[in-house]
Amino acid sequence: MTTNRIPGWEHRLAEAIHAARDRPFRWGRHDCAIFAFDLRRDIAGGHDVAALWRGRYSTARGAVRVMRRLGWTSLEAAGRDLLGERLPSVHLAQRGDLVLANTGLGFGVCLGARAAGIAPGNGPGDPGGLILVPMAACALAWRV
Repeated sequence: MTTNRIPGWEHRLAEAIHAARDRPFRWGRHDCAIFAFDLRRDIAGGHDVAALWRGRYSTARGAVRVMRRLGWTSLEAAGRDLLGERLPSVHLAQRGDLVLANTGLGFGVCLGARAAGIAPGNGPGDPGGLILVPMAACALAWRV
């Protein structure tokens, strides 16, 4: 599935990254899937697919249950269903394309040499939030 990016999408991408810097991770409110799919909606002008799961869980276990109810056995299955055919190689991803990392990131967005996404914290006192990982840490990519 290919979408057309709206004029000024680069500005919206930059704004989303900036806004996410100060927001802590929250399951069902500000997590990897909501961040990535809201960003896709905002830069491509599509409909709000994250409405399918936004606010319907508040834990990792709850996220898995909602994902299974929606018919997905993994984040990769959700990506295939919602984003269509993936790029043949992550190396073909461009700024603004969605990625799926093989680290703790989950879904994110390509920024060039790195991908940005939202991840849970690493323990007490770490609220999690925006993280950057090298694109080499991403397993799959989809064109936006």
